[in-house]
Amino acid sequence: MFFKKGTPESVGISSAAVQKFIETLDSYHLATHSIVMARGNTIFAECYYAPFHKDYKHRMYSVTKSFVAVAIGLLEEDGKLSLDDKFVKYFPEYENELFNDYLREATIREMLTMTTSMSDNLYWFDHIRENDRAIGYFDRAADRIPGTIWRYDSYGSYMLGAIVEKLSGMPFLKFMQERFLTAIGFCEDSYCLKSPGKYSWGDSAILCTARDLLHFARFVMNYGTWEGKRYMNEAYLRTATSRLVDNSDCGFVGYGDYGYGYQIWQAPRGGFAFVGMGDQFAICDPKTDFIFIINSDNQGNGQSRAILYHTLYKDIVELLGDALPEDPAANAALEEFCASRKLYVFPGETKSDFAKEVAGKTFKLTENKMGMDWLQVAFEEDAGVLTYKNAQGEKKLRFGFGHNEFQKFPQEGYSDEVGGVDEPGHFY
Repeated sequence: MFFKKGTPESVGISSAAVQKFIETLDSYHLATHSIVMARGNTIFAECYYAPFHKDYKHRMYSVTKSFVAVAIGLLEEDGKLSLDDKFVKYFPEYENELFNDYLREATIREMLTMTTSMSDNLYWFDHIRENDRAIGYFDRAADRIPGTIWRYDSYGSYMLGAIVEKLSGMPFLKFMQERFLTAIGFCEDSYCLKSPGKYSWGDSAILCTARDLLHFARFVMNYGTWEGKRYMNEAYLRTATSRLVDNSDCGFVGYGDYGYGYQIWQAPRGGFAFVGMGDQFAICDPKTDFIFIINSDNQGNGQSRAILYHTLYKDIVELLGDALPEDPAANAALEEFCASRKLYVFPGETKSDFAKEVAGKTFKLTENKMGMDWLQVAFEEDAGVLTYKNAQGEKKLRFGFGHNEFQKFPQEGYSDEVGGVDEPGHFY
């Protein structure tokens, strides 16, 4: 079921309603990067907010966890593991004096549903020793009975990815590409960042296009088939996308908490969602055969998810019906509107006489955490350049007035592929 383009009217909603929905999101000053909407095999709306574009490999953050859960299902189907296997069975090399009965009893199934024996959620790179992130998961004693209480456990998701890579003998995304992702049109040059140690950053760091995510979501909502061919057993995916545990006290998604499956969030109306930090979403509504993809950077916005969910269901999902008469004028207006989207910028004046007071002057700085000695600001017609000096020498950052300027942050020493690792010559 490779996707075709169609009008909103062809799938049962008006072009005007779709434009109103996107305009509403924009009115809340959300930092949206891309939007794709599909019903069945028809993409009926697609927006990329410049400089983002359809081929841009976007970091999907915790959406990655849902990929890992599907990879676990493939291994179960192959007979390489059982969901009732004890989790620690796969990590004998890390056994230490902190291993207790709670940890020893935790199963892969409980890791998938985030009812693990670990009650706190460590930051991605806490407890890294010997350049191996996996060690950190076993640096504390498990303190609750597994299978009882849902608590978000990103580190546990990383360990599930490690199991996939141990048993498949390859990076988990490559394993999935070979099994079905490439066959369903997922970009072959998509990739996942690494964590310190042997394993992919399986809880947070797939980079792929918005359409790649759409293809993956469609595969899951097809329960393992694509264009009539079965690539994965249906039972696992139906279970994975169902409400297996209660998470009503988490407040994590921000628009009601409908339960949790295997690394997959439940959604209104019996739907499900893949969810990532900053508002990366694939929201699937089986009742209407509808999939909504959005990539954003709304970190720190406590209301964005509630706004997004509420607006999506009120203005799109609940209006989907039978095909409507075509409306070429409204559809052309929608296409023009989507083509004009640009990344949100802060409103305000773009000119100031104050610029003359600071342009070209050198400002010597007191001791600071950034290690900067001095800075200068220069202005152009509608942009500027911040120049500063630190221990690495002079650095330059461009900025815009009324628009965004894009570049790599010029500080050297950060790996392009491995989180939390320094590699001289690379950039933040």
